Amino acid sequence: MFHRFISPLSSSSFFIFGARGTGKSTFLKGFFEHKKVLWFDLLNPEVEDLFSRHPMALSEEVHTKKDSLEWVVIDEVQKQPKLLDVVHSLIESTSVKFALTGSSARKLKRGGANLLAGRAFMNYLFPLTHLELKERFNLIEALQWGTLPQIFHLNTEEEKQAFLTTYAQAYLKEEIRMEHIIRRLEPFRRFLEVAAQSNSEIINFTNIARDIGTDPKTVQSYFQILEDTLIGFILEPFHYSIRKQQRMNPKFYFFDGGVQRALARQLSLKLLPSTYAYGKAFEHFLILEIYRLNQYFKKEYRLSYLRTKDDAEIDLIIERPGADIVLVEIKSATHVDERDTRTLQRFVKDFENPCVLLLSQDPHPKKIKDVLALPWTEGLKEIGLGK
Repeated sequence: MFHRFISPLSSSSFFIFGARGTGKSTFLKGFFEHKKVLWFDLLNPEVEDLFSRHPMALSEEVHTKKDSLEWVVIDEVQKQPKLLDVVHSLIESTSVKFALTGSSARKLKRGGANLLAGRAFMNYLFPLTHLELKERFNLIEALQWGTLPQIFHLNTEEEKQAFLTTYAQAYLKEEIRMEHIIRRLEPFRRFLEVAAQSNSEIINFTNIARDIGTDPKTVQSYFQILEDTLIGFILEPFHYSIRKQQRMNPKFYFFDGGVQRALARQLSLKLLPSTYAYGKAFEHFLILEIYRLNQYFKKEYRLSYLRTKDDAEIDLIIERPGADIVLVEIKSATHVDERDTRTLQRFVKDFENPCVLLLSQDPHPKKIKDVLALPWTEGLKEIGLGK
């Protein structure tokens, strides 16, 4: 079992949100190993059906055991959002605490679900980071297959490919079709492949709409579904003016490189160093690491990207409370030099005392004018996200 960086406070009830397969249930089993716990798994059809018909069954069972009970776990609570009203009442009337997991915030948001008004703290769980994997981490394997925990229990490439393909199909079946999120599945199925193939690129809603035979507003709603079901996140364009920021299109990053490659139908393609595909996969991986560690370490960094009208781009801008802003360029090369820093050098004068980083696979740290070129693991430490 891997040591996870998620650290919910045991003094209060809490939520853990994360995509399917990120290890929420496994984590909680270890977290509550020596505690008295009542466990309800809403992926069990009988349990889900009971609470669908009679939500107060939860209150009745908790009250019969409350004197000897410390915690109640409700797995995949979004399947029955009305249970949260019962949980709220139990938190107010008993000393029992609740751990609530979910793989989708969509049903909770759309149903106006009771999110317990701050009585349960929010936590997020992601696929494994390189720091959690420690000696098990292998970069090329992470780029090829992603880092969902189940991947590390599989031995062959055939098993890994089958798992990720099944995961992508299960997402369509369990999160989309069974939850009745959309009426017509086929356009969304086509959208998933196109969106995965354009992962990390600036979203062109009109072009995607044309490719899948729908309209831009529908495409926007599809990206919202991906966010709400925790399959990825939006990276907004940077600008000091929020008004101007909202006129520019964001990027979208899928939550795991292996799942993204499965949805894009690219799992059978080998990632070879020094190729364009390898470079894009490395950039995706590193931005995911920064996004995940920012959440785990509770840094509250704001992440964005910058693209000018003449297509000069900074891969990542990190606004850090109480510290200098960070400009990040990501290269998969094993040797970098002055040529790789030209875009960053162009933007240095536009920011006040920025920390300017070039992160790559070059093992030799070097200072190139205003740019600090570091191995990517050292670069994460410089940003404040390493150990």
